[in-house]
Amino acid sequence: MQLNQVKAIITGGASGLGHAVAQHLVAHGGKVALFDVNEEKGQEAAKALGATFFRTDVTSEEGVTANVAAARDALGGLNVVMNCAGILGAGRMLGKEGPMPLNTFATTVMVNLVGSFNVAKAAAALMQGNEAGEDGERGVIINTASVAAYEGQIGQAAYSASKGGVVAMTLPMARELSRFGIRVATIAPGIFWTPMVDGMPPQVQESLSASIPFPSRLGKPEEFADTVAFILGNRYINGETIRLDGAVRLQPK
Repeated sequence: MQLNQVKAIITGGASGLGHAVAQHLVAHGGKVALFDVNEEKGQEAAKALGATFFRTDVTSEEGVTANVAAARDALGGLNVVMNCAGILGAGRMLGKEGPMPLNTFATTVMVNLVGSFNVAKAAAALMQGNEAGEDGERGVIINTASVAAYEGQIGQAAYSASKGGVVAMTLPMARELSRFGIRVATIAPGIFWTPMVDGMPPQVQESLSASIPFPSRLGKPEEFADTVAFILGNRYINGETIRLDGAVRLQPK
């Protein structure tokens, strides 16, 4: 798929990795609709990009279905979904204040895993009606996991479970949607420069950078966006999770 043919929904598109993807696609002639829970940031980002914004709770089946349909109408079609919406959900199973409240675990899984599935299935329902392109392609769904899906640290039980679920559903989704010409892939980023990292003390940022073998620095959001563009352009990438991490392997803590 050529980037100037892209008509994409990007969840979590108001900031961080999602926003970097939106910038990259728009810069190459694509059209994007941003989904985010942050109304102020979302409107601001959409205005700067010349994009459309929809305040969206990815865990709401009704809300997502309605917004996906509205985004398709606004874009004049829909052939890409980029799921970047997510939360950290950090906390120990047995912390100083007692066991983790079950709601903390459930909310993390709902946003990161169920939310990704929710947007993907609503979009796929519309993509299946697209006119087939080369190789019969009708759409691409890209999810965001994390290296924590493989080496979760202490305090990441909820987060790792949610991201591990994203990795695990990639292949079965790709297999099922293959008959419609819809590809599914996942990116598992390592430690990237995001608004969360920006707020950390310099010594913590330096420590994180030093933990990455090569290049010994944090990932750049534009490198994530480049990977998204590569997946969109290479139709043989399907059912796969790509680690984007500078060869880092997370330590227990």
